[in-house]
Amino acid sequence: MSQAEEIVRVAAKGDGVTASGRHVALAAPGDTILPDGSVQAGPHHATPPCRHFPRCGGCQLQHCDDVSLADFVRDRVTNAAEGQGLAPGVVAAVHLSPPRSRRRASLKAINGGGRPLIGFNEGGSHKVVDLAECHVLDPALFDTVGKLRRLLAPRRGKYALSIDLALTDSGVDCAIKGLEVDGLEETEALLEFCRANGLARLSLDQGYGMESYWAPEPVTVTLSGVAVEYPSGSFLQATRDGEEALSGAARQWLAGGKRVADLFAGLGTFAFALSDTAQVVAAEAARDAHLACRTAANRARLPVEAVHRDLFRNPLRSEELAGFDGVVLDPPRAGAREQVVQVAASKIGRIVYVSCNPSSWARDAKVLADAGYILAEIRPVGQFRWSTHVELASLFVRENG
Repeated sequence: MSQAEEIVRVAAKGDGVTASGRHVALAAPGDTILPDGSVQAGPHHATPPCRHFPRCGGCQLQHCDDVSLADFVRDRVTNAAEGQGLAPGVVAAVHLSPPRSRRRASLKAINGGGRPLIGFNEGGSHKVVDLAECHVLDPALFDTVGKLRRLLAPRRGKYALSIDLALTDSGVDCAIKGLEVDGLEETEALLEFCRANGLARLSLDQGYGMESYWAPEPVTVTLSGVAVEYPSGSFLQATRDGEEALSGAARQWLAGGKRVADLFAGLGTFAFALSDTAQVVAAEAARDAHLACRTAANRARLPVEAVHRDLFRNPLRSEELAGFDGVVLDPPRAGAREQVVQVAASKIGRIVYVSCNPSSWARDAKVLADAGYILAEIRPVGQFRWSTHVELASLFVRENG
């Protein structure tokens, strides 16, 4: 390189990019790439707060300040829309979750030469980064990592465990795959560990599927003021504030609607947020999540009808959507093309599409646009702080609506 170049944006995988298209790892917008290839920090280059960055795969963007983080989240969403020829009427300010707010995480644990290593994998590797600190996990989850390390310390021999942690109303829910408990002594020791450390629940998969091992009380999460049973491993928005940003958007955009369909409803995050003003039909394929939603709605006597339905194989048809004032969709990362085709063919006036994948969202959004819907607003959300994972809420309205 014969002359210096400035980093103008951050690419989808976290590299800084110059105007000429050169990708530079760990470079932030405003940094200067000198002729010798070194990086001269600019006004948006932050000092990473964690000693594990950039080795730990949990974060890719700790070298960026909040301004450039927000720009990255916004640009991921707007670029996906523009790639499909969509021009949102409004792009709202980005919501960024604060540090140490993540309430669920999937970690790995291995025997690292006589001591347990617990943490995220290294980026692009199966090596485990043993977390000595973490600036994204809720302190209760990070504290549980230390407790699990002490639990596993006496174990010898090779092991490779998958650990899912979630913060619930009654404390930390812990599910471990691959941990074998042999004999009465180990069983009693494990139960005493759960009791002494106040775990809300411990579930183990010892090769025969996940089973509850310790659960002194029902484990719940509160969604819009409603206590909902939390089946181990169920989907939960990554942060409380992120959940509020997404459900708040749905509540605002569908205000006034008397009958709403919540598709891919999960535990009822959006159904319960909307149920104070509307009758809600909440459709979900996962049986345990569906039953949890239905039970909570019945217990609270809310106008939520929980329907067990696989919307990939059996989408709600356009004629079945007649009479609904609005629809909320929050599908998995792959999107919801077949369901979106049916929604697009309906007469529904307002559609709220929440997504954790701007690319699949944009492909589905094009289907709605081709059917006469206008992309009225996008709200980008960065729940996974310092990562390249981006979420959004969007509003589509009928062109003649």
